[in-house]
Amino acid sequence: MDPAPRPNRLLPGVTRWPLDPARPVIELRDVWLSLGDRPVFRGLDLRIVPGEVTVILGRSGSGKTTLLKLMMGLVRPDRGQVRAFGRDLATTSPVELLALRKRMGMLFQNYALFDALTVDANVGFALAQHTGLPRRDVTALADGLLDVLGLAGSEHLLPAALSGGMKKRVGLARALVADPEVVLLDEPTTGLDPLMVEQVDAMIALARTRYQTTAVVISHDLASTRRLADRVGFLADGKLGFYGTYAELLRCQLPAVVAFLDGARTSRLTAGDAVAAPGPTPASGPAVITLADVHKRFGANPVLRGVDLAICPHRITVLIGASGSGKSVIVKHVFGLLRPDRGQVRVFGEDVAAMDDVALARMRRRLGLVFQHAALLDWLSVADNIAFPLVEHGDLGPRARRARVDELCERLHLGALRRRLPGELSLGERKRVALARAVVAKPDVVIYDEPTTGQDPVLTREIDELIQQIQQQLGITTLVISHDMASTFRIAHAIAMIHEGRIIATGTPAEVLASPDPRVQHFIHAGAVDA
Repeated sequence: MDPAPRPNRLLPGVTRWPLDPARPVIELRDVWLSLGDRPVFRGLDLRIVPGEVTVILGRSGSGKTTLLKLMMGLVRPDRGQVRAFGRDLATTSPVELLALRKRMGMLFQNYALFDALTVDANVGFALAQHTGLPRRDVTALADGLLDVLGLAGSEHLLPAALSGGMKKRVGLARALVADPEVVLLDEPTTGLDPLMVEQVDAMIALARTRYQTTAVVISHDLASTRRLADRVGFLADGKLGFYGTYAELLRCQLPAVVAFLDGARTSRLTAGDAVAAPGPTPASGPAVITLADVHKRFGANPVLRGVDLAICPHRITVLIGASGSGKSVIVKHVFGLLRPDRGQVRVFGEDVAAMDDVALARMRRRLGLVFQHAALLDWLSVADNIAFPLVEHGDLGPRARRARVDELCERLHLGALRRRLPGELSLGERKRVALARAVVAKPDVVIYDEPTTGQDPVLTREIDELIQQIQQQLGITTLVISHDMASTFRIAHAIAMIHEGRIIATGTPAEVLASPDPRVQHFIHAGAVDA
Protein backbone atom coordinates (compact mmCIF):
# COMPACT_ATOMS: atom_id res chain seq x y z
CA MET A 1 0.00 0.00 0.00
CA ASP A 2 1.38 3.42 -1.00
CA PRO A 3 2.04 5.85 1.87
CA ALA A 4 -0.30 8.80 2.21
CA PRO A 5 1.03 11.85 0.34
CA ARG A 6 2.43 14.65 2.48
CA PRO A 7 0.80 18.08 2.28
CA ASN A 8 2.55 20.81 0.34
CA ARG A 9 4.35 22.88 2.98
CA LEU A 10 3.60 26.10 1.07
CA LEU A 11 -0.13 25.33 0.69
CA PRO A 12 -0.95 22.84 3.47
CA GLY A 13 -4.72 23.35 3.13
CA VAL A 14 -4.91 22.53 -0.59
CA THR A 15 -6.01 19.01 -1.53
CA ARG A 16 -3.40 17.29 -3.67
CA TRP A 17 -4.24 16.45 -7.28
CA PRO A 18 -5.67 12.91 -7.55
CA LEU A 19 -3.47 10.09 -8.85
CA ASP A 20 -5.85 9.37 -11.72
CA PRO A 21 -4.21 8.57 -15.09
CA ALA A 22 -7.32 9.92 -16.82
CA ARG A 23 -6.77 13.35 -15.22
CA PRO A 24 -3.40 14.74 -16.29
CA VAL A 25 -1.87 17.13 -13.78
CA ILE A 26 -0.36 19.14 -16.66
CA GLU A 27 -1.58 19.09 -20.23
CA LEU A 28 -0.50 20.85 -23.42
CA ARG A 29 -3.02 20.92 -26.25
CA ASP A 30 -1.98 21.88 -29.80
CA VAL A 31 0.64 24.35 -28.55
CA TRP A 32 2.33 26.62 -31.07
CA LEU A 33 5.10 28.97 -30.02
CA SER A 34 7.74 31.10 -31.70
CA LEU A 35 10.48 33.04 -29.93
CA GLY A 36 11.18 36.01 -32.14
CA ASP A 37 11.38 34.65 -35.65
CA ARG A 38 12.33 31.14 -34.47
CA PRO A 39 9.51 28.57 -34.36
CA VAL A 40 9.85 26.32 -31.29
CA PHE A 41 6.61 24.30 -31.10
CA ARG A 42 4.30 23.40 -33.96
CA GLY A 43 1.18 21.79 -32.53
CA LEU A 44 2.69 20.11 -29.45
CA ASP A 45 0.46 17.76 -27.43
CA LEU A 46 1.56 16.30 -24.09
CA ARG A 47 -0.18 14.83 -21.02
CA ILE A 48 1.70 14.52 -17.72
CA VAL A 49 0.27 11.60 -15.75
CA PRO A 50 0.11 12.28 -11.99
CA GLY A 51 2.39 10.21 -9.78
CA GLU A 52 4.73 9.30 -12.65
CA VAL A 53 8.14 10.44 -13.88
CA THR A 54 8.09 11.76 -17.44
CA VAL A 55 11.50 12.34 -19.03
CA ILE A 56 11.73 14.68 -22.00
CA LEU A 57 14.67 14.09 -24.36
CA GLY A 58 15.73 15.98 -27.45
CA ARG A 59 18.56 17.76 -29.18
CA SER A 60 19.96 21.01 -27.80
CA GLY A 61 17.70 23.82 -29.01
CA SER A 62 14.64 21.58 -29.44
CA GLY A 63 12.68 23.54 -26.83
CA LYS A 64 13.00 21.40 -23.70
CA THR A 65 13.63 24.26 -21.28
CA THR A 66 10.93 26.34 -22.96
CA LEU A 67 8.52 23.45 -22.39
CA LEU A 68 9.08 23.71 -18.63
CA LYS A 69 8.55 27.47 -18.76
CA LEU A 70 5.21 26.86 -20.46
CA MET A 71 4.22 24.45 -17.69
CA MET A 72 5.07 27.09 -15.06
CA GLY A 73 3.21 29.85 -16.90
CA LEU A 74 6.45 31.77 -17.41
CA VAL A 75 5.88 31.69 -21.18
CA ARG A 76 2.49 31.69 -22.91
CA PRO A 77 1.81 29.93 -26.22
CA ASP A 78 0.95 31.79 -29.41
CA ARG A 79 -1.82 29.24 -29.97
CA GLY A 80 -3.13 26.27 -28.05
CA GLN A 81 -3.65 25.67 -24.36
CA VAL A 82 -1.51 24.84 -21.33
CA ARG A 83 -3.41 23.47 -18.32
CA ALA A 84 -2.03 22.78 -14.83
CA PHE A 85 -4.11 21.31 -12.02
CA GLY A 86 -7.16 21.65 -14.26
CA ARG A 87 -6.69 25.38 -14.90
CA ASP A 88 -5.90 27.11 -18.19
CA LEU A 89 -2.79 29.12 -17.37
CA ALA A 90 -3.69 31.76 -19.95
CA THR A 91 -6.91 32.69 -18.12
CA THR A 92 -5.75 32.53 -14.48
CA SER A 93 -5.23 35.71 -12.50
CA PRO A 94 -1.73 36.56 -11.23
CA VAL A 95 -2.77 35.52 -7.72
CA GLU A 96 -4.13 32.17 -8.94
CA LEU A 97 -1.03 31.59 -11.05
CA LEU A 98 1.21 32.20 -8.04
CA ALA A 99 -0.80 29.65 -6.03
CA LEU A 100 -0.45 27.08 -8.83
CA ARG A 101 3.31 27.65 -8.95
CA LYS A 102 3.53 26.99 -5.21
CA ARG A 103 2.25 23.50 -5.96
CA MET A 104 5.33 22.94 -8.14
CA GLY A 105 9.07 22.80 -7.49
CA MET A 106 11.50 23.94 -10.17
CA LEU A 107 15.17 23.17 -10.72
CA PHE A 108 16.56 25.66 -13.23
CA GLN A 109 19.29 24.69 -15.67
CA ASN A 110 21.51 27.56 -14.49
CA TYR A 111 20.82 26.90 -10.76
CA ALA A 112 19.33 30.40 -10.07
CA LEU A 113 20.76 30.47 -6.54
CA PHE A 114 20.90 33.65 -4.45
CA ASP A 115 24.56 34.64 -4.33
CA ALA A 116 24.25 36.44 -0.98
CA LEU A 117 22.56 33.53 0.83
CA THR A 118 24.25 30.48 2.31
CA VAL A 119 23.50 27.02 0.97
CA ASP A 120 20.96 26.13 3.67
CA ALA A 121 19.30 29.54 3.34
CA ASN A 122 18.97 29.02 -0.42
CA VAL A 123 17.34 25.62 0.09
CA GLY A 124 14.92 26.88 2.73
CA PHE A 125 14.20 30.26 1.10
CA ALA A 126 10.59 29.57 0.02
CA LEU A 127 9.70 28.04 3.38
CA ALA A 128 11.22 30.98 5.25
CA GLN A 129 9.39 33.51 3.07
CA HIS A 130 5.96 31.88 2.70
CA THR A 131 5.33 29.76 5.81
CA GLY A 132 5.23 30.28 9.54
CA LEU A 133 7.70 27.49 10.22
CA PRO A 134 10.31 28.39 12.85
CA ARG A 135 13.74 29.07 11.45
CA ARG A 136 15.21 26.01 13.18
CA ASP A 137 12.64 23.76 11.48
CA VAL A 138 13.36 25.28 8.07
CA THR A 139 17.08 24.79 8.64
CA ALA A 140 16.56 21.19 9.78
CA LEU A 141 14.54 20.36 6.64
CA ALA A 142 17.15 22.00 4.41
CA ASP A 143 20.08 20.31 6.12
CA GLY A 144 18.38 16.91 5.93
CA LEU A 145 18.08 17.15 2.15
CA LEU A 146 21.64 18.44 1.82
CA ASP A 147 22.89 15.45 3.78
CA VAL A 148 21.04 13.02 1.48
CA LEU A 149 22.61 14.75 -1.54
CA GLY A 150 26.14 14.49 -0.19
CA LEU A 151 26.45 18.16 0.74
CA ALA A 152 26.82 17.84 4.51
CA GLY A 153 29.37 20.40 5.66
CA SER A 154 28.50 22.92 2.95
CA GLU A 155 25.45 24.38 4.70
CA HIS A 156 27.11 27.69 5.54
CA LEU A 157 29.00 28.20 2.28
CA LEU A 158 27.99 30.79 -0.31
CA PRO A 159 27.23 29.65 -3.90
CA ALA A 160 30.49 31.18 -5.15
CA ALA A 161 32.38 28.56 -3.14
CA LEU A 162 30.57 25.65 -4.82
CA SER A 163 31.32 23.64 -7.94
CA GLY A 164 28.73 23.46 -10.70
CA GLY A 165 27.70 19.98 -9.59
CA MET A 166 27.26 21.15 -6.00
CA LYS A 167 25.12 24.09 -7.13
CA LYS A 168 22.96 21.66 -9.09
CA ARG A 169 22.33 19.56 -5.99
CA VAL A 170 21.51 22.65 -3.93
CA GLY A 171 18.96 23.62 -6.58
CA LEU A 172 17.45 20.14 -6.44
CA ALA A 173 17.14 20.31 -2.65
CA ARG A 174 15.40 23.67 -2.95
CA ALA A 175 12.96 22.25 -5.51
CA LEU A 176 12.00 19.37 -3.19
CA VAL A 177 12.07 20.93 0.28
CA ALA A 178 8.41 22.05 0.28
CA ASP A 179 7.06 18.63 -0.79
CA PRO A 180 5.50 19.95 -4.02
CA GLU A 181 2.99 17.89 -5.99
CA VAL A 182 4.95 18.40 -9.22
CA VAL A 183 8.68 18.94 -9.69
CA LEU A 184 10.06 20.28 -12.95
CA LEU A 185 13.74 19.41 -13.28
CA ASP A 186 15.85 20.98 -16.03
CA GLU A 187 18.93 18.78 -16.52
CA PRO A 188 19.19 17.70 -12.85
CA THR A 189 22.24 15.48 -13.46
CA THR A 190 24.26 17.66 -15.84
CA GLY A 191 27.78 18.19 -14.49
CA LEU A 192 27.53 15.36 -11.95
CA ASP A 193 29.75 12.30 -11.85
CA PRO A 194 28.10 8.89 -12.52
CA LEU A 195 27.89 7.96 -8.84
CA MET A 196 26.25 11.27 -7.92
CA VAL A 197 23.86 10.88 -10.88
CA GLU A 198 22.74 7.59 -9.33
CA GLN A 199 22.24 9.34 -5.99
CA VAL A 200 20.19 12.20 -7.49
CA ASP A 201 18.11 9.71 -9.48
CA ALA A 202 17.44 7.77 -6.28
CA MET A 203 16.21 10.93 -4.59
CA ILE A 204 13.84 11.75 -7.47
CA ALA A 205 12.56 8.17 -7.41
CA LEU A 206 12.13 8.34 -3.62
CA ALA A 207 10.03 11.51 -3.92
CA ARG A 208 7.83 9.71 -6.45
CA THR A 209 7.28 6.52 -4.45
CA ARG A 210 7.21 7.88 -0.90
CA TYR A 211 5.48 11.21 -1.46
CA GLN A 212 3.60 10.51 -4.72
CA THR A 213 5.36 13.40 -6.43
CA THR A 214 4.93 13.87 -10.18
CA ALA A 215 8.17 14.71 -11.97
CA VAL A 216 8.96 16.13 -15.40
CA VAL A 217 12.67 15.72 -16.09
CA ILE A 218 14.57 17.34 -18.95
CA SER A 219 17.61 15.20 -19.67
CA HIS A 220 20.33 14.13 -22.08
CA ASP A 221 21.33 11.19 -19.87
CA LEU A 222 20.00 7.84 -21.05
CA ALA A 223 21.26 5.91 -18.01
CA SER A 224 19.28 8.28 -15.81
CA THR A 225 16.28 8.04 -18.15
CA ARG A 226 16.35 4.25 -17.98
CA ARG A 227 16.37 4.33 -14.18
CA LEU A 228 13.67 6.97 -13.72
CA ALA A 229 11.21 7.18 -16.57
CA ASP A 230 7.70 5.80 -16.54
CA ARG A 231 7.20 7.61 -19.85
CA VAL A 232 9.64 9.22 -22.28
CA GLY A 233 8.94 11.99 -24.74
CA PHE A 234 11.34 13.00 -27.52
CA LEU A 235 11.07 16.51 -28.96
CA ALA A 236 11.79 16.85 -32.66
CA ASP A 237 10.64 19.45 -35.19
CA GLY A 238 8.42 21.23 -32.69
CA LYS A 239 6.40 18.18 -31.68
CA LEU A 240 6.72 14.96 -29.71
CA GLY A 241 8.32 12.73 -32.30
CA PHE A 242 8.11 9.86 -29.81
CA TYR A 243 6.13 9.20 -26.62
CA GLY A 244 6.20 5.87 -24.80
CA THR A 245 8.27 3.69 -22.49
CA TYR A 246 12.06 3.51 -22.39
CA ALA A 247 11.98 0.02 -23.94
CA GLU A 248 9.85 1.39 -26.80
CA LEU A 249 12.29 4.29 -27.24
CA LEU A 250 15.12 1.83 -27.92
CA ARG A 251 13.06 0.33 -30.77
CA CYS A 252 12.05 3.68 -32.25
CA GLN A 253 13.23 4.20 -35.84
CA LEU A 254 12.74 7.98 -36.02
CA PRO A 255 16.09 9.21 -37.46
CA ALA A 256 16.48 11.88 -34.77
CA VAL A 257 15.97 9.28 -32.03
CA VAL A 258 18.35 6.79 -33.68
CA ALA A 259 21.11 9.44 -33.87
CA PHE A 260 20.50 10.47 -30.25
CA LEU A 261 20.72 6.88 -29.01
CA ASP A 262 23.85 6.19 -31.04
CA GLY A 263 25.60 9.21 -29.50
CA ALA A 264 24.78 8.00 -25.99
CA ARG A 265 25.60 4.32 -26.48
CA THR A 266 28.25 2.86 -24.16
CA SER A 267 27.91 -0.83 -25.01
CA ARG A 268 31.69 -0.81 -25.55
CA LEU A 269 31.92 -0.98 -21.75
CA THR A 270 30.26 -4.38 -21.60
CA ALA A 271 32.42 -6.87 -19.72
CA GLY A 272 34.59 -8.86 -22.07
CA ASP A 273 34.44 -6.37 -24.94
CA ALA A 274 37.76 -5.21 -26.31
CA VAL A 275 38.36 -1.49 -25.93
CA ALA A 276 40.67 -0.14 -28.58
CA ALA A 277 42.49 3.17 -28.48
CA PRO A 278 40.87 5.81 -30.73
CA GLY A 279 42.94 5.45 -33.87
CA PRO A 280 46.68 4.88 -34.01
CA THR A 281 48.41 5.55 -30.70
CA PRO A 282 51.09 8.21 -31.28
CA ALA A 283 54.68 7.53 -30.34
CA SER A 284 55.39 8.42 -26.75
CA GLY A 285 58.16 10.60 -25.40
CA PRO A 286 59.06 12.54 -22.27
CA ALA A 287 55.93 13.59 -20.38
CA VAL A 288 54.71 17.10 -21.16
CA ILE A 289 53.12 17.43 -17.72
CA THR A 290 54.28 15.54 -14.64
CA LEU A 291 52.95 15.51 -11.09
CA ALA A 292 55.19 13.72 -8.60
CA ASP A 293 53.93 12.97 -5.07
CA VAL A 294 51.78 16.12 -5.06
CA HIS A 295 49.97 16.96 -1.82
CA LYS A 296 47.54 19.83 -1.29
CA ARG A 297 45.35 20.80 1.67
CA PHE A 298 42.74 23.52 2.04
CA GLY A 299 42.63 24.23 5.74
CA ALA A 300 42.11 20.90 7.50
CA ASN A 301 40.84 19.26 4.29
CA PRO A 302 43.40 17.19 2.33
CA VAL A 303 42.48 17.30 -1.37
CA LEU A 304 45.52 15.79 -3.11
CA ARG A 305 47.32 13.00 -1.23
CA GLY A 306 50.43 12.05 -3.15
CA VAL A 307 49.30 12.31 -6.78
CA ASP A 308 51.62 10.84 -9.41
CA LEU A 309 50.50 11.55 -12.96
CA ALA A 310 52.27 11.83 -16.33
CA ILE A 311 50.64 13.38 -19.42
CA CYS A 312 52.38 12.00 -22.50
CA PRO A 313 52.84 14.13 -25.63
CA HIS A 314 50.49 13.96 -28.61
CA ARG A 315 47.96 11.80 -26.74
CA ILE A 316 44.52 12.29 -25.28
CA THR A 317 44.59 11.57 -21.55
CA VAL A 318 41.25 11.59 -19.72
CA LEU A 319 41.15 12.18 -15.97
CA ILE A 320 38.02 10.75 -14.33
CA GLY A 321 36.77 10.68 -10.76
CA ALA A 322 33.92 11.74 -8.49
CA SER A 323 33.08 15.37 -7.80
CA GLY A 324 35.47 16.70 -5.16
CA SER A 325 38.13 14.06 -5.83
CA GLY A 326 40.68 16.69 -6.90
CA LYS A 327 40.49 16.85 -10.72
CA SER A 328 40.12 20.62 -11.05
CA VAL A 329 42.72 21.16 -8.31
CA ILE A 330 45.22 19.25 -10.47
CA VAL A 331 44.48 21.56 -13.41
CA LYS A 332 45.02 24.65 -11.23
CA HIS A 333 48.43 23.28 -10.22
CA VAL A 334 49.36 22.79 -13.88
CA PHE A 335 48.56 26.45 -14.60
CA GLY A 336 50.46 27.62 -11.55
CA LEU A 337 47.31 28.97 -9.93
CA LEU A 338 48.02 26.74 -6.93
CA ARG A 339 51.34 25.58 -5.47
CA PRO A 340 51.66 22.11 -3.93
CA ASP A 341 52.25 21.76 -0.21
CA ARG A 342 54.60 18.92 -1.06
CA GLY A 343 55.76 17.32 -4.30
CA GLN A 344 56.51 18.76 -7.71
CA VAL A 345 54.57 19.85 -10.81
CA ARG A 346 56.57 20.10 -14.04
CA VAL A 347 55.22 21.50 -17.32
CA PHE A 348 57.37 21.36 -20.47
CA GLY A 349 60.18 20.11 -18.23
CA GLU A 350 60.13 23.10 -15.86
CA ASP A 351 59.14 23.21 -12.20
CA VAL A 352 56.01 25.37 -12.08
CA ALA A 353 56.57 26.38 -8.45
CA ALA A 354 59.97 27.86 -9.36
CA MET A 355 58.64 30.02 -12.21
CA ASP A 356 58.44 33.80 -11.86
CA ASP A 357 55.53 35.77 -13.32
CA VAL A 358 57.22 36.19 -16.72
CA ALA A 359 57.97 32.47 -17.01
CA LEU A 360 54.43 31.58 -15.90
CA ALA A 361 52.93 33.87 -18.54
CA ARG A 362 55.17 32.34 -21.21
CA MET A 363 54.21 28.82 -20.15
CA ARG A 364 50.48 29.60 -20.02
CA ARG A 365 50.54 30.90 -23.60
CA ARG A 366 51.32 27.34 -24.65
CA LEU A 367 48.23 26.02 -22.84
CA GLY A 368 44.60 26.24 -23.88
CA LEU A 369 41.84 25.78 -21.32
CA VAL A 370 38.12 25.13 -21.64
CA PHE A 371 36.70 26.15 -18.30
CA GLN A 372 33.94 24.07 -16.72
CA HIS A 373 31.67 27.14 -16.61
CA ALA A 374 32.72 28.62 -19.99
CA ALA A 375 34.00 31.93 -18.44
CA LEU A 376 33.15 34.02 -21.50
CA LEU A 377 33.55 37.80 -21.70
CA ASP A 378 29.97 39.03 -21.41
CA TRP A 379 30.50 42.26 -23.36
CA LEU A 380 31.95 40.53 -26.44
CA SER A 381 30.03 38.72 -29.16
CA VAL A 382 30.50 35.00 -29.77
CA ALA A 383 32.89 35.68 -32.67
CA ASP A 384 34.91 38.18 -30.64
CA ASN A 385 35.10 35.81 -27.66
CA ILE A 386 36.54 33.11 -29.91
CA ALA A 387 38.98 35.52 -31.53
CA PHE A 388 40.14 37.01 -28.21
CA PRO A 389 43.32 34.88 -27.80
CA LEU A 390 44.36 35.71 -31.37
CA VAL A 391 43.89 39.44 -30.73
CA GLU A 392 45.81 39.20 -27.45
CA HIS A 393 48.72 37.33 -29.03
CA GLY A 394 48.70 39.47 -32.17
CA ASP A 395 49.96 36.61 -34.33
CA LEU A 396 47.38 36.92 -37.14
CA GLY A 397 45.88 39.75 -39.16
CA PRO A 398 42.13 40.53 -39.14
CA ARG A 399 41.36 38.49 -42.28
CA ALA A 400 43.21 35.38 -41.06
CA ARG A 401 41.59 35.71 -37.60
CA ARG A 402 38.15 35.92 -39.16
CA ALA A 403 38.78 32.86 -41.35
CA ARG A 404 39.92 30.76 -38.39
CA VAL A 405 36.95 31.86 -36.27
CA ASP A 406 34.53 31.12 -39.11
CA GLU A 407 35.97 27.62 -39.52
CA LEU A 408 35.49 26.79 -35.83
CA CYS A 409 31.99 28.30 -35.77
CA GLU A 410 31.04 26.03 -38.66
CA ARG A 411 32.46 22.91 -36.97
CA LEU A 412 30.73 23.62 -33.67
CA HIS A 413 27.36 24.75 -35.11
CA LEU A 414 27.87 28.30 -33.89
CA GLY A 415 27.51 30.11 -37.20
CA ALA A 416 24.03 31.46 -36.46
CA LEU A 417 25.20 32.69 -33.06
CA ARG A 418 28.28 34.65 -34.15
CA ARG A 419 26.83 38.08 -33.32
CA ARG A 420 25.05 37.11 -30.09
CA LEU A 421 26.29 38.01 -26.63
CA PRO A 422 26.96 35.25 -24.05
CA GLY A 423 23.86 36.21 -22.05
CA GLU A 424 21.72 35.15 -25.02
CA LEU A 425 23.18 31.62 -25.14
CA SER A 426 22.26 28.36 -23.47
CA LEU A 427 24.78 26.65 -21.20
CA GLY A 428 25.58 24.15 -23.93
CA GLU A 429 26.13 26.90 -26.50
CA ARG A 430 28.41 28.79 -24.09
CA LYS A 431 30.49 25.63 -23.59
CA ARG A 432 30.97 25.25 -27.36
CA VAL A 433 32.09 28.88 -27.65
CA ALA A 434 34.61 28.28 -24.85
CA LEU A 435 35.90 25.17 -26.63
CA ALA A 436 36.42 27.14 -29.84
CA ARG A 437 38.25 29.90 -27.95
CA ALA A 438 40.58 27.39 -26.29
CA VAL A 439 41.78 25.84 -29.55
CA VAL A 440 41.70 28.85 -31.89
CA ALA A 441 45.35 29.76 -31.14
CA LYS A 442 46.53 26.15 -31.67
CA PRO A 443 48.33 25.75 -28.33
CA ASP A 444 50.74 22.90 -27.51
CA VAL A 445 48.45 21.52 -24.78
CA VAL A 446 44.69 21.85 -24.45
CA ILE A 447 42.98 21.08 -21.15
CA TYR A 448 39.24 20.52 -21.35
CA ASP A 449 37.32 20.73 -18.06
CA GLU A 450 34.09 18.78 -18.68
CA PRO A 451 33.82 19.74 -22.40
CA THR A 452 30.61 17.76 -23.04
CA THR A 453 28.63 18.89 -19.98
CA GLY A 454 25.23 20.19 -21.03
CA GLN A 455 25.49 18.82 -24.58
CA ASP A 456 23.08 16.34 -26.11
CA PRO A 457 24.56 12.96 -27.17
CA VAL A 458 24.80 13.96 -30.84
CA LEU A 459 26.71 17.16 -30.06
CA THR A 460 28.80 15.25 -27.51
CA ARG A 461 29.93 12.86 -30.24
CA GLU A 462 30.72 15.80 -32.54
CA ILE A 463 32.75 17.51 -29.79
CA ASP A 464 34.59 14.24 -29.17
CA GLU A 465 35.41 14.03 -32.87
CA LEU A 466 36.63 17.64 -32.86
CA ILE A 467 38.90 16.96 -29.86
CA GLN A 468 40.34 13.96 -31.72
CA GLN A 469 40.78 15.92 -34.96
CA ILE A 470 42.58 18.74 -33.16
CA GLN A 471 44.88 16.27 -31.43
CA GLN A 472 45.63 14.32 -34.61
CA GLN A 473 45.92 17.17 -37.11
CA LEU A 474 47.87 19.59 -34.90
CA GLY A 475 49.74 17.08 -32.75
CA ILE A 476 48.32 18.73 -29.65
CA THR A 477 48.67 17.09 -26.25
CA THR A 478 45.25 16.83 -24.67
CA LEU A 479 44.07 16.47 -21.08
CA VAL A 480 40.33 16.03 -20.58
CA ILE A 481 38.52 16.17 -17.23
CA SER A 482 35.36 14.13 -17.66
CA HIS A 483 32.40 12.47 -15.96
CA ASP A 484 31.10 11.10 -19.27
CA MET A 485 32.12 7.46 -19.65
CA ALA A 486 30.86 7.16 -23.23
CA SER A 487 33.02 10.12 -24.22
CA THR A 488 35.99 8.91 -22.14
CA PHE A 489 36.20 5.50 -23.73
CA ARG A 490 35.54 6.95 -27.17
CA ILE A 491 38.47 9.39 -27.23
CA ALA A 492 41.10 8.37 -24.66
CA HIS A 493 44.54 6.97 -25.40
CA ALA A 494 45.09 6.88 -21.64
CA ILE A 495 42.79 7.14 -18.63
CA ALA A 496 43.62 8.01 -15.03
CA MET A 497 41.10 7.77 -12.20
CA ILE A 498 41.45 9.83 -9.04
CA HIS A 499 39.64 8.85 -5.86
CA GLU A 500 39.80 10.88 -2.65
CA GLY A 501 42.97 12.63 -3.78
CA ARG A 502 44.86 9.56 -5.02
CA ILE A 503 45.30 8.03 -8.47
CA ILE A 504 43.85 4.52 -8.11
CA ALA A 505 43.93 3.40 -11.77
CA THR A 506 45.87 4.46 -14.83
CA GLY A 507 46.58 2.99 -18.25
CA THR A 508 44.96 2.39 -21.61
CA PRO A 509 41.15 2.19 -21.77
CA ALA A 510 41.37 -1.60 -21.86
CA GLU A 511 43.69 -1.68 -18.84
CA VAL A 512 41.47 0.62 -16.78
CA LEU A 513 38.37 -1.32 -17.80
CA ALA A 514 40.08 -4.49 -16.55
CA SER A 515 40.97 -2.97 -13.17
CA PRO A 516 40.06 -5.30 -10.28
CA ASP A 517 39.35 -2.30 -8.02
CA PRO A 518 35.58 -2.26 -7.29
CA ARG A 519 35.66 1.54 -6.94
CA VAL A 520 36.84 1.82 -10.55
CA GLN A 521 34.28 -0.67 -11.83
CA HIS A 522 31.37 0.99 -10.03
CA PHE A 523 32.31 4.44 -11.31
CA ILE A 524 32.77 3.33 -14.92
CA HIS A 525 29.58 1.31 -15.18
CA ALA A 526 27.27 3.58 -13.17
CA GLY A 527 26.65 5.73 -16.24
CA ALA A 528 26.78 2.99 -18.86
CA VAL A 529 24.02 2.73 -21.44
CA ASP A 530 23.61 -0.37 -23.60
CA ALA A 531 21.17 1.14 -26.05
